[in-house]
Amino acid sequence: MSLEPEVDLPGEAALPGTLPEELRAELVAFRRDLHMHPELGNQEFRTTAAIKGRLEAAGLAPRVLATGTGLVCDIGEWDGGRPMLGLRADIDALPIPDTKSECAYRSTVPDRAHACGHDVHTTVVLGAGLVLADLHRRGLLPRPVRLVFQPAEEVLPGGAADAIECGVLDGVGRMIAVHCDPRVDAGRIGLRQGAITSACDRLEIGLDGPGGHTARPHLTTDLVTAAARVVTDVPALVGRRVDTRSGLAVTWGRIESGHAPNVIPQHAELSGTVRCLDIDAWRQAPDMVVAAIDEVANLHGAKPEINYVRGVPPVVNDPDVTDLLRDAMAARRGAQSVESTEQSLGGEDFSWYLEHVPGAMARLGVRTPGERTVRDLHQGDFDADESAITVGVELFTAAALLDAAGA
Repeated sequence: MSLEPEVDLPGEAALPGTLPEELRAELVAFRRDLHMHPELGNQEFRTTAAIKGRLEAAGLAPRVLATGTGLVCDIGEWDGGRPMLGLRADIDALPIPDTKSECAYRSTVPDRAHACGHDVHTTVVLGAGLVLADLHRRGLLPRPVRLVFQPAEEVLPGGAADAIECGVLDGVGRMIAVHCDPRVDAGRIGLRQGAITSACDRLEIGLDGPGGHTARPHLTTDLVTAAARVVTDVPALVGRRVDTRSGLAVTWGRIESGHAPNVIPQHAELSGTVRCLDIDAWRQAPDMVVAAIDEVANLHGAKPEINYVRGVPPVVNDPDVTDLLRDAMAARRGAQSVESTEQSLGGEDFSWYLEHVPGAMARLGVRTPGERTVRDLHQGDFDADESAITVGVELFTAAALLDAAGA
């Protein structure tokens, strides 16, 4: 039985690949099941099994990645000719509690929540795969498409690097993805050519000194003051050693030292992030930041131990692939359904794919139109207007068809 509706819905283009009501309801239920059972990065065994089972039920042959979680699945068989279009979803959740008080599908796992919308991303790619598989069976999909369900997006440097090592890009020429945006109304997407996210690295520092009595700071290393100077002086130094247009920023999230008011401690710890709008400045950041920390710590007699954890580069949207998403959305919902979006300071490991192939990410609107409260990402009360699932599925199916037609 075809998944295509018997008649066109009002306002929809004649392009095939729209969702019948029965599948819409199934996808909402699938998303709610994922939302109730969130799993952290590289632990997404139940999620992987659920995706695999549904794809197999549709007659497809998904392959679990060698990492043990995540999958790749082709719609149609690649003949070695023109490379495929890849549709990417991330499947992991966050280590925070779900604080939605009145929600039948809130998380059932303590201190775990799908508070970044990965359950929506996963459902969108799953739904697109089911629709495209139906089109393929009917001879309406001219070229094969690859689905990538990637684990561990939230774990630096991101599960995308592992997925690439597993061969998910073999035979893929372009990649597309969506990310939930609670600032954009459901039924719309946000697009931007060029960088749409920022680079993000993690910084962990230990400072050591002999310690002593607060009555005699001149006889020891005043480690608390040294840590305080690192906190204030390092961002200032870095800000004067890089083009300010790069947006390179060192921001601290934790500082810890000492146990008593009259004891100068022997150890202090700091951690934070390094974010950057520009990919060239991001490549220079580790040497620049480490040098600044060394200078400030040594000036105050503290011995630094620095762990600079490389994260992800910016997601840089390819102009042609961005236009593909724009044309696909316009075909489904009209040109007015696409809005411009700004570059975010958040990090996204979709960028690793774009180091190898051109691609683009769209902001998928998940705010209920007219709602005044913005439930931001990475907050325990985050939720999405589930009509966004249909929008994402139809965006991806249109993109796949338009990409194939552009041969």
